[in-house]
Amino acid sequence: MVLVLAYIFQFYTKFSSDKEGTTVKKVLVMVLLAVASFTLANLNTYAQMSSMDENPMVGGAAMLKSKDIVDNAVNSADHTTLVAAVKAAGLVDTLKSKGPFTVFAPTNAAFGKLPAGTVDTLLKPENKAMLTNILTYHVLAGKFDSNAIMKKIKAGNGKAWFKAVNGGTLIAWMDGNTLVLTDEKGGQSRVTIANVYQSNGVIHVVDTVLLPK
Repeated sequence: MVLVLAYIFQFYTKFSSDKEGTTVKKVLVMVLLAVASFTLANLNTYAQMSSMDENPMVGGAAMLKSKDIVDNAVNSADHTTLVAAVKAAGLVDTLKSKGPFTVFAPTNAAFGKLPAGTVDTLLKPENKAMLTNILTYHVLAGKFDSNAIMKKIKAGNGKAWFKAVNGGTLIAWMDGNTLVLTDEKGGQSRVTIANVYQSNGVIHVVDTVLLPK
């Protein structure tokens, strides 16, 4: 960024005393300012998506890299519904295993966006298969932090396709500085906290529940 600004100053100085070069000067400055803005935007995106906080706070609790996905999730006040769902689906042992896993973790508010009564219905024993399908749609086999996801998005010319544990597909893309996931029903979920590293993978907090076909 400093280098770009230095070039702007250099060109401005070169042409500022040349009346015949006024038009060229203005064009160059406009172009270089545009480049600088683009560079700054990319740096902001990288900073947001590449946070390496050792113990980021989620739901009022520090997420410790020494703990597994479940042991961290139970401490987040924002993920009590998710934890209850994981227990009801019998996925605790799986998410405490070595993995690694990538989990897109919906907050309580995300579950609150579902139609009234949906969560209570999903938590019933007779709907365990349906609940498991939805929860495993939020899990990828492997560790995909923001850098890995962004590399795939770049390689895919703006979009990346990921196969979830349930067999469904998630599409990842960037909306400005925000990572967005599109589910199989066309719904969109935005990552609000990225790169919450665990001993057996990584969690990305999302604001909407992802729904498979």
